[in-house]
Amino acid sequence: MTKVLIVEDDGNIAQLLQLYLEKEGFETQTAPDGGRGVELFRSFQPDLVLLDIMLPVLDGWGVCRKIRETSDTPIIMLTAKGETEDRVGGLEMGADDYIVKPFEMKEVLARIRAVLRRYGGAEETSAKKLSFDRLVINMDSYELLVDGKRVDTPPKEMELLFHLASSPNRVFTRNQLLDEVWGFDYFGDSRTVDVHIKRLREKLEGVSDQWSLKTVWGVGYKFELTA
Repeated sequence: MTKVLIVEDDGNIAQLLQLYLEKEGFETQTAPDGGRGVELFRSFQPDLVLLDIMLPVLDGWGVCRKIRETSDTPIIMLTAKGETEDRVGGLEMGADDYIVKPFEMKEVLARIRAVLRRYGGAEETSAKKLSFDRLVINMDSYELLVDGKRVDTPPKEMELLFHLASSPNRVFTRNQLLDEVWGFDYFGDSRTVDVHIKRLREKLEGVSDQWSLKTVWGVGYKFELTA
């Protein structure tokens, strides 16, 4: 599970970020000041840090410097609107990205995923090939093998199946799948997911009794392992 450290002295913002990221499957810890942030970075060993600039005890610049002394863990700075110098300074100091307050949670998630992709972070599945009973999903070659035979599958169907199968038994809402497979700036209808699931089911129906694409009524979909 990807770990995110949130260093933010505004309790409401910190709690909101924590609740949202944990709902999205991240493990989080929060620090209310820079000193505690440095301590938690050492003990928690996060995969990414969300770091506010204006902090008590030790400001965001100081925390960033401390982290960069020993680690290249991705850092996303949280800056106030209009603080252009802060944003430039943060990037020059070694931060990987910045988010301007007030922000949308979808933007935070998209920025986190983008930075982790660049680092090949824990949030991305290291294996690009998943194998199950009579099923192989190979994202290096974008090939789907069903019972040993290659099945022609459009790229987006491959990406959707791979995303679901990378987290077996986890339920994804349609909106999560739109965000994570199609991208946070996709403006299509959630029925797009239903159509792609239907097409995948036509290819995979009855192949194995050890796994299946399941509908969780009122919620979304999951790749269920039964054995």
